[in-house]
Amino acid sequence: MMPILYSYRRCPYAMRARMALYYAGIVVEHREISLREKPQSMLKVSPKGTVPVLCLHDRIIDQSVDIIHWALQQNDPYDWMQADPMLARGWIERNDGPFKKLLDQYKYPNRFPELDQREVLRQARVVMLDPLEAALQNHSYIMGSKMTWVDIAIFPFIRQFSMVNIEQFSALPLPATQAWLTEQLESKLFQAVMVKYPTWTDSIR
Repeated sequence: MMPILYSYRRCPYAMRARMALYYAGIVVEHREISLREKPQSMLKVSPKGTVPVLCLHDRIIDQSVDIIHWALQQNDPYDWMQADPMLARGWIERNDGPFKKLLDQYKYPNRFPELDQREVLRQARVVMLDPLEAALQNHSYIMGSKMTWVDIAIFPFIRQFSMVNIEQFSALPLPATQAWLTEQLESKLFQAVMVKYPTWTDSIR
């Protein structure tokens, strides 16, 4: 049975899972969902109702980092998994925890009218953007001179943050981060996983 991937094109969690699967050469049946009308077939296998969800013949994987690791266990042609586990975990926890919260506050100011957006930006720099810049000033990728799975796991969130206010982000003193971001945006890998799919409904056969 071909693996089934429930995804949403602009979701950063789904984006990083798609990048890992494509990199590993794993062909999936792509089911693009509507966030407003999530298919019952997805909710049946993953009641939490968030993407990505990867359905294998013997199990369901519904955490994006777990999908990345599973994909690279199948095939890892450029040794993306050769990254210090403790350092990698620290970056992912920083990104998926406090930075993701700040990203939501920055992207949806109407939901957080009590917050000063300048302070949100300042905190985002302290938590993630400045440490990322420091790392990329020292070497080409987050974990060193070679790209690893950590780069693709974090890139979609930096992309999303940069797109909230492109001019403001471009003006930040983050030249290494901006160069790294541009490289990822222009990569064949990213372009390949951003192909548009029609919305899946359970009536489709």
